[in-house]
Amino acid sequence: MSTTTGGADITGLFADEVVTRAAVRDVELPFGAGVMALITLDNGFDHTKPSTFGPGGLTSLGEALDAVAGRGDLAAVGVVGKPFVFAVGADLKGAALVSEREQALRIGKLGHDVFRRLGELDVPSFAFVNGAAMGGGLEVALHCTYRTISSGVPAVALPECFLGLVPGWGGTQLLPRLIGPAAAVKLIVENPLSQNRMIKGREAFALGVADAMFEPADFLEESLRWAAQVLRGEVTVSRADHTGDDWAKTVADARFLLDMRLHGASPAPYRALELVELARTASRDEGFDAEDQALADLLMGDELRAGLYSFDLVQRRAKKPAGAPDKALARKVTKVGVVGAGLMASQMALLFARRLEVPVVLTDLDQDRLDKGVGYVHAEVDKLLGKGRVSADQANRLKALVTGSLTKDAFADADFVIEAVFEDMKVKRKVFAEVEEVVSAECVLATNTSSLSLTEMASGLRHPERVVGFHFFNPVAVMPLLEIVRGARTDDATLATAFSVGRSLKKSSVLVKDAPAFVVNRLLTRFMGEVIGAVDEGTPLEVADHALDGLGLPMTPFALLQLVGPAVALHVAETMHEAFPARYGVSENLARLVAAGKPGVYAPDFSLDPEAVALFTGGTSPSTAEEVRLRALRALAEEIRLMLQEGVVSAPQDIDLCMILGAGWPFHLGGVTPYLDRAGIAEPRFLPPGVASVPA
Repeated sequence: MSTTTGGADITGLFADEVVTRAAVRDVELPFGAGVMALITLDNGFDHTKPSTFGPGGLTSLGEALDAVAGRGDLAAVGVVGKPFVFAVGADLKGAALVSEREQALRIGKLGHDVFRRLGELDVPSFAFVNGAAMGGGLEVALHCTYRTISSGVPAVALPECFLGLVPGWGGTQLLPRLIGPAAAVKLIVENPLSQNRMIKGREAFALGVADAMFEPADFLEESLRWAAQVLRGEVTVSRADHTGDDWAKTVADARFLLDMRLHGASPAPYRALELVELARTASRDEGFDAEDQALADLLMGDELRAGLYSFDLVQRRAKKPAGAPDKALARKVTKVGVVGAGLMASQMALLFARRLEVPVVLTDLDQDRLDKGVGYVHAEVDKLLGKGRVSADQANRLKALVTGSLTKDAFADADFVIEAVFEDMKVKRKVFAEVEEVVSAECVLATNTSSLSLTEMASGLRHPERVVGFHFFNPVAVMPLLEIVRGARTDDATLATAFSVGRSLKKSSVLVKDAPAFVVNRLLTRFMGEVIGAVDEGTPLEVADHALDGLGLPMTPFALLQLVGPAVALHVAETMHEAFPARYGVSENLARLVAAGKPGVYAPDFSLDPEAVALFTGGTSPSTAEEVRLRALRALAEEIRLMLQEGVVSAPQDIDLCMILGAGWPFHLGGVTPYLDRAGIAEPRFLPPGVASVPA
């Protein structure tokens, strides 16, 4: 099968491809249903290296189909994956090297040429989805006549929009016709843009992606029995008719939500919606050609490279944190103490109990607060039970693990104690001094401070070397980032223990130097400060708040202020002003907002609150939206440059990882430093040319 078209050779782009081989064997179906040619997709590695498709893998599958096509002795053709994995899509490392549109076009056409044959054989084809099926892997299954799926499949998805692409090998055309436009838009657009959400096998079956579902233990055997019954006419597969669905309204509604969220910043989901709408009337040739054109356009853009850069950070760098000590130095944690029983502390207690499965004890100043904190944990456990996320036994065990105490004596046998009290240095130093009196010399003392000096906090202790920053983001269970802060005296054993606990909590940890507000809060405070400063100078609040909509940020600066709370934002601004008075101001208007007890500038219906807006007075030098945008971005570039010079993190990639995971910086922008490079804001560049962008 050719890998060239019009002279556009793509083989060289995939020199490092781990080829997924398509091995064919004949299987005698039960009940005398005949012989099935069963194709197994396998790249030769275990499930930790899933099967993907580059030119080699597509060619191998094409050759397997050549071998079975026209065989008069076959009743059917089947496709199955290696253990735990069906297939997970295209080999994107090679795709990121595309430099000519004809090469990009060929990648789309080659996939279509191979996959469509599964739906155009002389005999029925069956996909037996035994494991993870994502991207092109799911598209392989969609091309088949029938599909079964294992109830144990952990991930079914079309994640392409998450990376700046569209499902380009049939997904946008076949899936809407199979399960309807509304469900297809959810899988193709909404889930990828919601932290790249995956669905499991049972949900995929419920949506109609598969025609039958079987348990993992005997999945292939039962699938073959079911296929035999279909071939014999004993089982009839009926599918819903979606021709009467309101495709136009579904697409229009989805486009409206995209506009609200992205403001046109990311082209891929918009192209995907156009393709879904086209699927209602297009022939197979027309639809597949449109996918080829969209894929070629997007492969030639920066967004794919940016998305792959982000993906690499999240999947690789986050799992091997730069600067983390040897894992062997980590101490075992068999009990956790949490100082405080407020919302943040209670969230942490639940997370520690769920992930570490060790006793967790909360302390606070009075019984009412303590009861409220422990009660919160128990109520959240009940919610997990109601959703089927934990069993009744697990729920009872979790509740038993989390207890409260009015005295810190309960920490005597704890190995890890974290404080989550008011953000005040005197309060935190007092807490640590009290804790140190009752815990062992090896017990790690962690602080969840968002901006205060760890070194100063530990300075009065007998063992300052066991104090470490452990900065969660709210909500604790959802936000994946954990900033682990090394103080001036923090030793390697303490740091290694902190990273070990972070891994057990399933967080992505980044090592950060003890510097004011660390990474995320430092950058967000500078960013928000510039926008608020523009309003203080006379820029209409709505103009300033929407000046950066074109980036597709998860929320506007003043919406973020509402989420954080003006009082907290003011406190952090004051802390940063004390550290860096030339770059961080303290807004008198923000102080008035806090004094007035306003939760922000927005009313509950998300309209601007006139009373709150009226508090921003006194400015006579308004800026345009473009001036506000440049001001905020230049400030970010300056602050990042200074942070790198100060050694707050080891490299720009760590800042990007923090902003993606802790601040929701859009995945499609590839992190903040590549975006500033591409936009010409960073001079000199933070990263080499071609990183997270089309090669020059």
